[in-house]
Amino acid sequence: MTRPLTRVLFVDPELREDDPLIHAIESRGYAVRLPRDGESAEVQIRLWRPHLVVLELVLPDQSGADWLRRCRVTLDRAPVIVVTRHATVPRTVEILGEGAFTLFEKPVAPEALLYAMQRALAHRPVLLDEAARAAIEPGVETFGRLASRAQAMRDAFRVARAAAPTDANVLVVGENGTGKELMAAAVHEHSLRHDGPFIRLNCAAIPADLLESELFGHRRGAFTGATADRKGLLEVAQGGTVLFDEIGEMPLPLQVKLLRVLQEREFRPVGSTASLRADVRVLCATNLDPDEAVRRGTLREDLFFRLNTIVLSLPPLREREGDIPLLAGRFVAHFAARHQRPVDTLEPAALRALERHTWPGNVRELEHVIERAVILCNGHEIRLEDLPEEVRHPGTALKTTALPIGQSLEEIERIAILQTLERTRGNKRAAAAMLGIHRPTLYNKLRKYGLWRADPISEGAQDG
Repeated sequence: MTRPLTRVLFVDPELREDDPLIHAIESRGYAVRLPRDGESAEVQIRLWRPHLVVLELVLPDQSGADWLRRCRVTLDRAPVIVVTRHATVPRTVEILGEGAFTLFEKPVAPEALLYAMQRALAHRPVLLDEAARAAIEPGVETFGRLASRAQAMRDAFRVARAAAPTDANVLVVGENGTGKELMAAAVHEHSLRHDGPFIRLNCAAIPADLLESELFGHRRGAFTGATADRKGLLEVAQGGTVLFDEIGEMPLPLQVKLLRVLQEREFRPVGSTASLRADVRVLCATNLDPDEAVRRGTLREDLFFRLNTIVLSLPPLREREGDIPLLAGRFVAHFAARHQRPVDTLEPAALRALERHTWPGNVRELEHVIERAVILCNGHEIRLEDLPEEVRHPGTALKTTALPIGQSLEEIERIAILQTLERTRGNKRAAAAMLGIHRPTLYNKLRKYGLWRADPISEGAQDG
């Protein structure tokens, strides 16, 4: 694995990318970023997590000492070297008292600064590799592709790690977009079945009359159109894991058959007289409150009791303190690489807007917003105007339509879908994220309400 670059943040309004000092630092294999003021530097610390900071004492918006005092906790173990042309004895005493590693007067020789950087990093008790990422990013815990600073998510990671090596049934509960599928995939990756297949079945995306055949398979002649034997997902997943996503949408008769799989570890393909061994681990996910689903009769109580051996509750993004800058920074890096864009950060106003937004679509919505911003951004920094209107202005909601008393819930839902598609200019991917539902669920509702073949909302409409 390629060794990641050591990240150095230069907080200095006088430096530019073509400065010989910056060139010398980068030529030694360091990654460098150059925020021009204290506020932008704070954003970089939260998004980029630098390993070392080089600080000027006089910044456009505050003093370097005040900045260091406020950012000390966020910096964690990242050492700070001061390079300034404004050094006085009182200032030097103050900044060293705030924890700066050392101080240089400008101009500083590149070799002298490089030597000081090496010494400062050597005093930092962390390994600069991906295995030590959690130490580099204070308070961040990872599990599979999930990462979080929030205590509730970290508690879920702890339970998931304990459950993963067993064959216990796991039920993942959370709003749409919170990462339920990623959590299930991580459980599989950490299980003894990690070399086997991981199969996901979205119970809401497959018509009820096809779901049984999709799950159990069928034999030739079992029904009209069954011209050959076909393996179901349970047979394909032998030795691995099956995730039943949106389990509350599974038809009740099929829930009975799934319960038999869990109890007897066997299943029977449609049209077959012989049963097959079910050597699979079953994980389930739902965006519904399971207790409420049982009360409403959409989830069988006996199946729920079988599924809830281990329950992993994923909190919504709005309740995950510290996760928005963490995830935004990772999404910026990911989509900048995917779309070959020079974007590497967000301006402070953009980050503040992200943190004010309530994220009804959770992490999935944040991911879509950042991808859009990366594509629209001109330059290396996502600006406030690159964000959608509903994120820029948190009070802006979907235009509402006066609904007469007695309007059916189905009609209200239909209007909400139409208004959301209007807001997203027909982009179904973005609309699903805003509505907090999966795209297949949105497609099903479009068909249900006769909207699937409706004319595009605008010329820019697209299927996301």
